[in-house]
Amino acid sequence: MSCSNCYEIVGGRPIRGIITASGNKNAALPCIAATLLTDEPVILHNLPDIEDVQVMLDILSHLGSRVERIGNNSYRMTTLDIKTCEISREDSSKVRASILFAGPLLGRLREVILPPPGGDVIGRRRLDTHFLALSALGGRVETNGVFHIKADSLKGEDIFLDEASVTATENALMAAVLAEGETVLRNAASEPHVQDLCHLLNAMGSEITGIGSNILYIKGKKKLSGAEFTIGADFMEVGSFIGLTAATGGELEIRHADPQHLRMCRLAFAKLGIRWEDDGSTVHVPPGQKMEVIPDMGGMIPTIDDAPWPGFPADLTSIMTVVATQVRGTVLIHEKMFESRMFFVDKLIGMGAGIILCDPHRAVVSGPSRLKGDNLVSPDVRAGMAMVIAALCAEGMSVINNVYQIERGYENLSRRLLDLGADITRL
Repeated sequence: MSCSNCYEIVGGRPIRGIITASGNKNAALPCIAATLLTDEPVILHNLPDIEDVQVMLDILSHLGSRVERIGNNSYRMTTLDIKTCEISREDSSKVRASILFAGPLLGRLREVILPPPGGDVIGRRRLDTHFLALSALGGRVETNGVFHIKADSLKGEDIFLDEASVTATENALMAAVLAEGETVLRNAASEPHVQDLCHLLNAMGSEITGIGSNILYIKGKKKLSGAEFTIGADFMEVGSFIGLTAATGGELEIRHADPQHLRMCRLAFAKLGIRWEDDGSTVHVPPGQKMEVIPDMGGMIPTIDDAPWPGFPADLTSIMTVVATQVRGTVLIHEKMFESRMFFVDKLIGMGAGIILCDPHRAVVSGPSRLKGDNLVSPDVRAGMAMVIAALCAEGMSVINNVYQIERGYENLSRRLLDLGADITRL
C-alpha cells in the first residue's frame, strides 16, 4: 500500500514514554475570536499548533488584527481597527469555528456578514441557537446564502438557550460582554473550554459569574482591555492518549493534563477495565490494565453514552469504540448527538472488529478482536484518531489517508507518536 499526505502505520508496538498535553483546541478557537473585543493587545499562551488554530489566526489577520508569534504556542493579537465585518466564504468554509466571529463582530461593530461555516461532516449541526441568542440581544438576522446580522444597539436580556450548545453559548457571551445592562444566559454550556473563554473575558475586564454552571450572569461593559491568558489542557487529547496507551498495552505519563476535567472519563474508562493515576497535573497510565468490561449490576451489558458537560464528551465516543474492540466482553456505545459520527465503524469491522451497528447512534462492541491492517480514510478529527489507535493495535501495515482531518485537532501527532515508540511514517 502506498499513499501521499497520509500515515503509514505498522501495528503491534506498545506506546511508552512521557508527553505534555496540548492546549485545548476548543478553548483556543473562541479565545482567538474574543481578541476582537478590544483594541488593546491580548496575549494567548498554550495555543495548540494545529490547522484549525492557524485558520482562525488567518481570519483574524484578514479582519485587520496584527497577529504576532512571540514564542512556542504563544501569540500577541492587537486589533486597533477592524477592516471589515465580513468573513470570506473561503475562510469560513475551512473551519466550523468561523461562526465564533459572529459574537465579537456584532459586539464591536454591531454588524457581521458570515457565510455558512465548514467543519466535520458528522451529522446535522444546527446554527439556530446562535441566531436566537444574538437576536435576543438586539441583532436582526437576515439569511440569503450568507448570514447578515445587524444591531442598532445590544441590550442585556434573560435568555434561555434552546439547547446547551457550546459555540452558541460562546457567541452569546462574546456579544453580551459589550451589551448594555446585564444578561442572564440559561441552559448554557459549561464545558472546560467555555470556562476558559469566561476566564479570558474576565481577565479583559468583563464581569461573568456562574462559571462552570448552566446559568451565566454577564454585566455588560462599554470597553474591554487587553489581557494575558493561558489555555488549559485539551482533555479530548488526554482521553485519546489514555485510550491509545491502554489499547496497545503500553505505559504513558501525560504532563499538564488538568485531571480535574477527567472525572467522567475515569468512570467511562473504568467500565472497560482501564484505570489511571493522577498526581497534581500529571496523569499516569500504568501497564497491565485489566481490559475487561465490568457489567452493570445484575450482569447487564454496560453503556457508554455521551451527554452535555459534565457528561461523557461526544468527541470521545469514537475513541471509546475502538478501545472497546481490545477489551474482553460486550459494551454498548451510544452516541446521541450526531447521526453520522458512528458510520466510521464499517472500517473497523473491515479490520476484524466485532461490532454491530444497531442504528446511526448505537454500536454494540464485543472483544477482544484481532485487528488487521487496512487502507483507511479519516472522515473527521475524532474518527481519524480512532483509526490511528486501531492501526497501532493491528497486525501488519495500515495506511490512513486524509490525515489533514486528524491534524486539525492533534498537534504534531505523528512526531509525538514516533517519540513514544510507534512505527508511524508521515508522507
